[in-house]
Amino acid sequence: MSRTRASLTAIATLMGGTAIADVPNVAVDIAPVHSLVARVMEDVGTPDLILPPGASPHEYSLRPSEATALQDADIVVWMGEDLAPWMEDAVATLATNASVMTLLEEEETTLLEFRENALFEAHDHEDHADHDEHAEDEHDHDDHADHDDHAEDEHDHAEAAAHEDHDDHDHEEHAHDEHDDDDHAGHDHGAHDPHAWLSPTNAATWLNLIAAELSAVDPDNAGTYFANAAAAGTEIEALSTEVTEILAPVRGQSFVVFHDAYQYFETDFDFPASGAISLSDATDPSPARIAEVQARIRDQGITCVLSEPQFNEGLVTTVLDGTEAKTAVIDPLGVDLEPGPTLYPQLIRNMATALAGCL
Repeated sequence: MSRTRASLTAIATLMGGTAIADVPNVAVDIAPVHSLVARVMEDVGTPDLILPPGASPHEYSLRPSEATALQDADIVVWMGEDLAPWMEDAVATLATNASVMTLLEEEETTLLEFRENALFEAHDHEDHADHDEHAEDEHDHDDHADHDDHAEDEHDHAEAAAHEDHDDHDHEEHAHDEHDDDDHAGHDHGAHDPHAWLSPTNAATWLNLIAAELSAVDPDNAGTYFANAAAAGTEIEALSTEVTEILAPVRGQSFVVFHDAYQYFETDFDFPASGAISLSDATDPSPARIAEVQARIRDQGITCVLSEPQFNEGLVTTVLDGTEAKTAVIDPLGVDLEPGPTLYPQLIRNMATALAGCL
């Protein structure tokens, strides 16, 4: 009996030690990033998810429990204001004692430019491979070599906005922020597509950054964090191979997406979309933009238009009217998946399967 009591005492001592007590409180914005953090923290702790499944990260109002998670956080991991502009003030106001990791601002993150047009043309993203080159591109917007070209691009954008007669207030604010010199300090708001988690290459890169951030706050568990990150990196490498195989039978076919969220996935797997009904910030498209997409579908015989569970399915129905294209649901956030370490690979796998099935 005394041996049993001794064993229980030893267990209690371990549970009360620094390896348990010092596990940081971690708050993460969206489910795919939460999944990566949860994988790195596996067997040590569980991060808090701020945005619930089904919520759009582009605009959201925090519930009290989510505000509390930010307030109690030792570490906040989020994409950045380009994805969730509403969250910047929440992090600054609530997470006053937290170390904040903004993934879109990490120099190791590969960034792609925000696409304005409804119909996509081929882009060379090779010079987006590191953040230092992005910093130059932020000033030169859209890879233009000088400021005159940047001004011309701003003028083209203004003409396009006027032509589309886009009255959506959120989009007006986005367009204003993108071209307001005051907002160009540091990270040019709106210059880059914020859906960078849909690149498994980025995801694999972030694993070690997350492990390093956790280890700085919780050095006792650093070995576990980095071991988990290494194992997860191997899993993502295998995932990328699997996705390439899923897409192989339909490679070369064309599709249109609901909103322009997928170019990181398109770039990683060399499988470009032909257009998007809505902009990357998911604002409602103008009638002119819808007509442009419809014409592309008819003229090029596009057979697949992808919808999303978070947004207005009626717009997809409108675009499909008068065409023979099929539709399928593709989900960039994992709405129907259980949050946790396995969500990210399942999300990417499901996207590839939905796309291949639609084509």
